[in-house]
Amino acid sequence: MASDPPAPAWQVLVAAHPTSAAPRRLSTRAVLVRLAAGLAAVLVAVAALAGFGAQWLAEREAVNDAAQVTNVLADAVVRPVLTDGLAAGEADALAAFDDTVRAQILGEDVIRVKIWSTGGRVLYADEPQLIGRTFALDDAQRAALAAPSTRAAVSDLAEDENEFETGSRLLEVYRPLWTPSGQQVLFEVYYPYEPVAARSAELWRGFAGVTTSSLLLLVVLTAPIVWTLLRQLRGAEARRAELLQRAVDASDAERRRIAGSLHDGPVQELVATSYGAEAAAVAADARGEEEGAAGMREVAGAVRGNVRVLRSLLVDIYPASLTASGLASALHDLAATARSRGVEVVLDLRAPLDALADAHERLIYRIAQEALRNAVAHAAPCTVTVTLTAERGRLELLVADDGRGFEGAEVLDAPEEGHLGLRVLRDLATDAGAELALATAPGRGTRWRLRLTDTLRETP
Repeated sequence: MASDPPAPAWQVLVAAHPTSAAPRRLSTRAVLVRLAAGLAAVLVAVAALAGFGAQWLAEREAVNDAAQVTNVLADAVVRPVLTDGLAAGEADALAAFDDTVRAQILGEDVIRVKIWSTGGRVLYADEPQLIGRTFALDDAQRAALAAPSTRAAVSDLAEDENEFETGSRLLEVYRPLWTPSGQQVLFEVYYPYEPVAARSAELWRGFAGVTTSSLLLLVVLTAPIVWTLLRQLRGAEARRAELLQRAVDASDAERRRIAGSLHDGPVQELVATSYGAEAAAVAADARGEEEGAAGMREVAGAVRGNVRVLRSLLVDIYPASLTASGLASALHDLAATARSRGVEVVLDLRAPLDALADAHERLIYRIAQEALRNAVAHAAPCTVTVTLTAERGRLELLVADDGRGFEGAEVLDAPEEGHLGLRVLRDLATDAGAELALATAPGRGTRWRLRLTDTLRETP
């Protein structure tokens, strides 16, 4: 005996996702926190930029000041005592020049003095170990000699000539001079870097203070404007929510009005017409007019059929039992409507329906309604089983029929070509952030599965 073929596999039409139907309410605190965070970020950025700018300005000021001081020292102190004997390396000339340097130049503001030959030989240095040694001149030194000028810069003390220096940075100034015989030499002075750091901190404090004060003043001036805008936004949000609720209420009221008008008007008149036709059939029988009586009974039967259709339509337009009696009663009404259209419906409701949120009740009802409509339209006559279960906070609705089914892949690839019911089901699940899956195959029936999480009714 051949085994039954496996059931069609599930195809997820809509994946579960956080619903955006209820946007988060605008929070004044959140807006203020974001503004404060933005202000803090601006202050940090300004502080960093101010630090770089202050250091650059302080170095430029210090370099210019050092160049000016070096020019004064060169003209007022060094030039008068610079001799050819010093250039020739005579001991007496070196001693006399050293006495002048230590008495009038070296101190807290000047920490190193050198005299260079154009070939890179140290003719004099206040550090005796450097005298007589030769080093390669760097670009700045050669430029100062080639085009006589004063060159000043921040030195990183990476050169071999600076092996006796302490610290990490110094201000270095070069200035060409000439001996009485016209021999060119290079006068070099080192200044400490600490005044640059102090001046940089001073400039940073001033710049940061002005910027911070300006930003705080801007905050004070804009705070009333921001507060007013927040109040207006909150008011607009409240009005929008109120308008949406009014629209929903108006839609429900209109559906209720249409359903009431149909029930109290055409439906009642058709019921009365069916009674009148039945009475006419009885009267025709009494007169022996069998043919006329049969015709009137056909009319009465047709009118009663139309009454049933209209009452089913009323349930679709406005399921009064959903609001008045709850989801279970509304699903039983749907089942009764489907049975009147040639579909046998079996309800298996095992979930705690009283604990469901209103939005989830409406969603389950609409999904069940559309699935039953599809079964009536495409699978009748058939049997439909509607199962509702809840487990571990997840609610699952399963609507399965034993009809002829269809080729699911073709429908999923081109849902816009007809299949209005499929589009409706997809839209309902998407709007609710629920998972919707379909399992079907030709001759194998159709199953719809809806899964919801966080389904309990919110308690006040």
